Amino acid sequence: MVEVKKPEVPQEIRLITILGPTATGKTSRAVQLAFELNAEIISADSRQVYRGMDIGTGKDLVEYQNIPYHLIDICEAGEKYNLHKYIKDFHKALKDIKSGGKNVILCGGTGMYLETALSGVILPDVPMNESLREELEKLPLEKLTEILKTYKNLHNTTDVDTVKRAVRAIEIEEYYQKHPEEAHFADRKKASPIDSLIIGIDIPRDVRRKRISRRLHARLEEGMVDEVKNLLDNGIAAEDLIYYGLEYKYLTLHVIGKLTYDEMVRQLEIAIHQFAKRQMTWFRGMERRGFKIHWLPYNLSNEEFIDRVKSLL
Repeated sequence: MVEVKKPEVPQEIRLITILGPTATGKTSRAVQLAFELNAEIISADSRQVYRGMDIGTGKDLVEYQNIPYHLIDICEAGEKYNLHKYIKDFHKALKDIKSGGKNVILCGGTGMYLETALSGVILPDVPMNESLREELEKLPLEKLTEILKTYKNLHNTTDVDTVKRAVRAIEIEEYYQKHPEEAHFADRKKASPIDSLIIGIDIPRDVRRKRISRRLHARLEEGMVDEVKNLLDNGIAAEDLIYYGLEYKYLTLHVIGKLTYDEMVRQLEIAIHQFAKRQMTWFRGMERRGFKIHWLPYNLSNEEFIDRVKSLL
């Protein structure tokens, strides 16, 4: 019997991205790969950056074992972390890991963070424009949306889901008009994409739904309601937790008496299923926008998964 040799891993430092909808086991796959490829992990999750928000965000830090991870637990709950801060932190983490001679695994499900990081854009520090803000904050959201449309096409509606966000988005666009040299680096059409092998975790919709429901009930049993109560008791405003969405929105509404326990569970479960669908829509959009995603079955064995990834390197 002829022995089949495993593919050799290239010696140069590589960035590998693992993405997929929620509840597909991305973290465990990233850890398996990190052990095999001498890599460190950068998280691409918009809520795992917050300290104290552990069960609801599914950090599962024990899964990392002794693999170093980055961009988890880097700010306090209640803060407004955003894409600009993430891109800045991502580039720093990427540089730090590479300088140590390690491979890098970018892992998560926040499509906007993943795509922006991989597109290679560099977002400048845009200062507040107090006079512009004073003028804009008097306007209704509908008018702000119309103003923002004069600057750019609104592919991302989260720019305009609140007055505060719309004002900031206009503030940024106004800054870009006055500083075209910085706008150049923030324009994805002019940026140089970061070379990365992108692996997607492919899972059938019905299996994904079952895993989401099973995981939700497991987290509730683990103490997710108490986690939210502790955050509120520690001074985090209810509206700040609601702002984070999904688990923190519905659990907070339950804790403050707006939803019964059964209403909370039912509405939250529906919301997570809808979220997973939106994630897949974003990833398919990434493919249309030129990102090559290699989709691998969710149920591969550890060895099969590693071998498949190595064969793609």
